[in-house]
This record gives sequence, structure tokens and C-alpha cells, in this order.
Amino acid sequence: MKKLLLALTAVAAMTGSASAADLAARPYVKAPMAAPVANWTGFYIFGGGGGGLSNADQHVQTTVGAVPLTIDQRQGGSGWFGTVGLGYDWQFSGTWVAGVFADGQFGSIRATIQDPTLGITGRQKLEDSWAAGVRLGWLVAPNVLTYVNGGYSGAHFGSTNFTDLAGVPAGIHLNGYNRNGWFVGGGVENSLNFFGISSPGWFMKTEYRSAFYNAKTSDELFDGTNLPVGNSIRANSWNQTISTSLVYRFNWTGPVVAKY
Repeated sequence: MKKLLLALTAVAAMTGSASAADLAARPYVKAPMAAPVANWTGFYIFGGGGGGLSNADQHVQTTVGAVPLTIDQRQGGSGWFGTVGLGYDWQFSGTWVAGVFADGQFGSIRATIQDPTLGITGRQKLEDSWAAGVRLGWLVAPNVLTYVNGGYSGAHFGSTNFTDLAGVPAGIHLNGYNRNGWFVGGGVENSLNFFGISSPGWFMKTEYRSAFYNAKTSDELFDGTNLPVGNSIRANSWNQTISTSLVYRFNWTGPVVAKY
């Protein structure tokens, strides 16, 4: 009987020790980090530059009566430009961003203008343009925005001096003028992080834009007197540009990681 009691006591002691071990405090495990959350709402400014192509459908007609002298022909050209602008964005529904913006472009995008009836040709320069529009974007990552945009655009086209087939000044020119139009485009904007070094508020965007301007009839004029030659050139304008800009967001608050 005594041996049985000793055996039961030993079993109880071992069971109690095991239970105490099971009730010991478990090691602390850190809660997982929350996913980054970015806030794109706020004002921004930007500046950059790029290159562009210019195309125009044009024909020659009489100044009096607008009688066509040639069929429509497409002429083109290319060049460079700089751009500056500002805007405001609103982030909604988590991954969507909508905004308004305005910008200006300046530089030298040149296109060919010809009057084959007189054997003269010239180069017309898109000197500057301006735009105001809206954009809608989707966040493919907390700090990467893809977007489309569109709106109003205006442009100033400089004067054109004509030369003959030998390259000699023909003594004929077109005056400069302004035109109104519209544009569509799209691009990608992302925060600047190089080699693990963060630059809060600084972004880079690359954008394509296609702008269409209303047709304009320009009278050919003699140099010096500005008297009409008798021919006019009617042309529209289609300009395509690709630009890269540095962007600064004043109240950039993301991505932010919650702490525990």
C-alpha cells in the first residue's frame, strides 16, 4: 500500500510540473506591419521638358474668294520645348486620384509650310502653348500613379518667312497668330527613391500629349509693305509631345506605415 501511494505521488508531481510549464508566459511576437498608405490629396508644381512632332493639313487658296489652288497636303516638323505648371489632386476610393491642372510650354517646334504655285517654302514655329484640364488616375502602387488627362489648349504660332527653291528669301511672309484647341494625353507619376534614399514630396512624371488646333487662313504678304500677294494658306495643326518633369507635392504624407 505504501509503495502504491509513493507511485501515485510521483505521478502527480510530474503532472503538476508539466502543467506549470504549459502555463509559462509565451514569447512576445511583434504584430505584422500595416500596409503603406499614401495620401495624394494636395497642391503640386512641376517643371521639365521634352520633344514634339508637328503636323498640319494645308492647302493654298486665293485671298479673294477662297478658291482652292491646291489639294490638302500634310506637312510636318519636330523640335523641343520646356514646360512649367501647377495643379491640385483629390484621392478617393482608396486607389483613385482626380485633379485639375494648368501648364505652359515654350520652345521651338517647327513645321513646313509651302506654296507650290509660287515655288516658295517656309518654316513655322510653335513658340508657346498653354493648357488647362483635368486628369483621372489609378494607383498601381501607393507611390505610383497612372493617369489620363484632357482639356483646353491654346497656342501661338510665329511668323513664317518664305524662300524660293534655291533658298533665297522670296520677300513674302505670313504673320504670326494664336489658335484655340483641345488635348488628350496620359502618363505615369512616381515618387523619387534612389538607392534606398527617400525624397519626401519629390516626384517624377512622364507624359504623352496630343493637341489639336483649329484651322487658320493666313494671307501671304509682301515684306516691308505687308500688302497681300493674292494667295492664302489654310492649315490646321496637330502636335504630339512627350515630356519628363520634376514634381513637388507640398503636403505629401505617404507612404506612411502605422506603428505598434
